[in-house]
Amino acid sequence: MTTEGFVASHAEGAVFERGLRSFFEYRDLGIKQATQGRVAAHVIRAAAGKEFSSQPHLHRTEFQLVYILKGWIEFEYEGQGIVRLEAGSCVHQPPGIRHRELGHSDDIEMLELVLPAGFETELVDSVNRP
Repeated sequence: MTTEGFVASHAEGAVFERGLRSFFEYRDLGIKQATQGRVAAHVIRAAAGKEFSSQPHLHRTEFQLVYILKGWIEFEYEGQGIVRLEAGSCVHQPPGIRHRELGHSDDIEMLELVLPAGFETELVDSVNRP
């Protein structure tokens, strides 16, 4: 039996920090360290007092899943159009899909799982390919 990589994260005393986007705060669940960078898991919420803005982009990932815990968020996805996600909704964002956020509720909270943990984000001209 091995316990290497075991991690438990609890809401009490959780720390949220600014991350990829200034209008969101991210709570690292410890999965990146536990998996030696193979997987990242975050709880993401709206940052109070920060103005929202989003540019079309894509992520260089192998896997990305977003599950909405609270509130709502809208994205525009390449080939899919506008998708509104509400509490209980889940989306798998295929590797390299172009997308942009259109807006979110003030109380948005979502769980994000990404492989690999150290993925790159690339800005693009538009969600739809030329």
